[in-house]
Amino acid sequence: QVQLVESGGGLVQPGGSLRLSCVASGFTFSTYAMSWYRQAPGKERELVASIVDSGSSTNYADSVKGRFTISRDNAKNTVYLQMNSLKYEDTAVYYCKIAATRYWGQGTQVTVSS
Repeated sequence: QVQLVESGGGLVQPGGSLRLSCVASGFTFSTYAMSWYRQAPGKERELVASIVDSGSSTNYADSVKGRFTISRDNAKNTVYLQMNSLKYEDTAVYYCKIAATRYWGQGTQVTVSS
């Protein structure tokens, strides 16, 4: 069955960095676009970044452009989200998702706090 397992979240100070990973299984990873979403307390889930199947094209929410980088390693069935210059407002649960499908990971908490 399809599984998406995120890791790498945690507590970080403002201005710090984290790298999230999402390991996929149960489907042909290299043929699907992948996305990262986040949901802050009391807010709707929002798209953060997406990457096409080959990794050759990416898209970002305006709020994270220039700070976050999505990438993937198709040999490892893994998609990453490198998050730099973190801000308080980046605090959220981060989820990976197979684009255009109903499959989500369980989420990983990112907390930006001093």
